[in-house]
Amino acid sequence: MDERPDPAGAEVEPALVASATDVSVRGLMLGGGPRFARDAFGPVLAFYVGWKLVGLVVGIVAATVVSLVAFRYERKRERSGTMTRVALAFVLVQGTVGLLSNSAKVYLAQPVLLNAAFGLAFLVSAVIGRPLAGVFAEEMTPFPPEVKTSRTFRRVFGRISVAWGVYMLLRSALRLFALTTSTVEDFLVVNFVTGLPLTAGLMAGSMWYGVRGFRRSAEWGWAFEGGAAAQG
Repeated sequence: MDERPDPAGAEVEPALVASATDVSVRGLMLGGGPRFARDAFGPVLAFYVGWKLVGLVVGIVAATVVSLVAFRYERKRERSGTMTRVALAFVLVQGTVGLLSNSAKVYLAQPVLLNAAFGLAFLVSAVIGRPLAGVFAEEMTPFPPEVKTSRTFRRVFGRISVAWGVYMLLRSALRLFALTTSTVEDFLVVNFVTGLPLTAGLMAGSMWYGVRGFRRSAEWGWAFEGGAAAQG
């Protein structure tokens, strides 16, 4: 059976084809990858540099400033800035707790616990059919409402959400172990090794699987075929 949707308005199809035409793994990586890395690792790097050069307070302030600058950058370009807003809100809370505790380990433990909570949220979102991976994917490319409510969207981003959920939980467990049994410097090494390389790989894999899933779906593959025809 042909699963191609029958939109209520004929004007919907050109928008879908135009959107599909611009979708590629390379384009998504170049468009969203640097922003993701900035939001995920920028504040931590700023904290460490400020903390080592001056002290805890300066490190916390530096991390907060990095998040504020990133948030302003996204808003000036009229992006939703979901990832940036989440990072900013947490950095403000994290900074307050860090200052009150006067402890670098307490400050660094908070994102580890938040990461574990996000991991659980990703898994739950996949189970209930509202995958969080789809929410964050919209930071890189907009999806028409017809796509976001489709079975393909739930299936593809549901599986991606499970992958991210498992990764976040395992990474959180390893980082928490390092933070409680070793020095801050050792923790930051573990944080980097389990962070940037693995996150970049998982992000590239998620984008590849997402594009492949839509291209091969009976529901939306036609939009990519139309985009290819338009480009030819």
